[in-house]
Amino acid sequence: MTKLFGSEWTKADLMRRVGDISQIAGVQRSFLTEGNEKGVEVIEFRTGAGLTFTVVPSRAMDIAAADYRGTPLVWRSGSGIVAPEFYDGVGTGWRKSFFGGLLTTCGLGNVGTPNEDDGEVLGHHGRIANQPAKRVHADGRWEGNQFVMSAQGQMRDTNPRRYDFSVTRNVTAKMGENRLFISDIVENVGPTDSPFMYLYHINIGFPVLDDGSELLVPVHKSTPRDAVAEPGMHERFRFHAPVAGYQEQVFYHDVIEDDNRHVWVALVNKRFGDGKGIGVYVRYHKSQFPNLVEWKMMSEGVYVVGIEPANCHVEGRARERERGTLQFLEVGGRRHFETEIGVLTNQDEIQAFEEKVASIRARQNTA
Repeated sequence: MTKLFGSEWTKADLMRRVGDISQIAGVQRSFLTEGNEKGVEVIEFRTGAGLTFTVVPSRAMDIAAADYRGTPLVWRSGSGIVAPEFYDGVGTGWRKSFFGGLLTTCGLGNVGTPNEDDGEVLGHHGRIANQPAKRVHADGRWEGNQFVMSAQGQMRDTNPRRYDFSVTRNVTAKMGENRLFISDIVENVGPTDSPFMYLYHINIGFPVLDDGSELLVPVHKSTPRDAVAEPGMHERFRFHAPVAGYQEQVFYHDVIEDDNRHVWVALVNKRFGDGKGIGVYVRYHKSQFPNLVEWKMMSEGVYVVGIEPANCHVEGRARERERGTLQFLEVGGRRHFETEIGVLTNQDEIQAFEEKVASIRARQNTA
């Protein structure tokens, strides 16, 4: 059964009432036509429950936009969905094509600060987010009484004689739900074991982010990235209105997982909609992403909180190697990443999430 419009429906009942299921939900492929976005392919998802989002095959199957019943959930930069040919991999040039969005993937040769490691010059956040997908397929299908939408593509991040990675991504959502699932298989298809850094840059913006918003997460320990973030430790989970000239603060969180080793984190705004409330949550597996990075950026125009599951820190590969935490992916090796992102649509759902976080924290205290 599918829950829609306050009722439970079978496939037969729904199809008696519509000419095509796209009347309610579906996926649609199209191309952008202007400026530095020209030629970019996008896939629009509509779940029929209020959630819509845009997957971008031209940009690593990342998710450029998302909203719930017309309310934006993410921060978007002024760059637009820049076509991959405009990518600048030198130094911090990556930022010129950073659209923000619900997901920008970072890696695979480097995450974070530009640096030089083992004789290789590495740009900010690596190349993967600007690699177009091949073998793209988008479809919607009935599985019993459930309509499932999906988009899949494969990217290649290669630096000859250094590393050669393949990433196969599948993004799925179900009609009647306000959540989506991201499944990645990363494989080392090169001839040598390679350093492997991977981070999901999930960028939540106004109005989910606003004065009084909170980050709900059961943290065991938090660490500031640098001296700039140290004074903000006591307010790392709370957010205020935009401030001109604000310097970003970055925190590393060691998060307590649930009984299934899942991590749960949400940014919520209880004041939204005259107190109705709204939030965005993320669930992932701690064995896949052992670190949670928080990017707190309260500047005017760049007003965003990054919820960033990662297998590394964000100070670059050389620093990761020096720290002794640099991961490697062996020849022929595979890593699987499964992540759920969803909307908390009212106070009841926010309260249920708060109770989940409290129960996970209590589990740690009694362990």
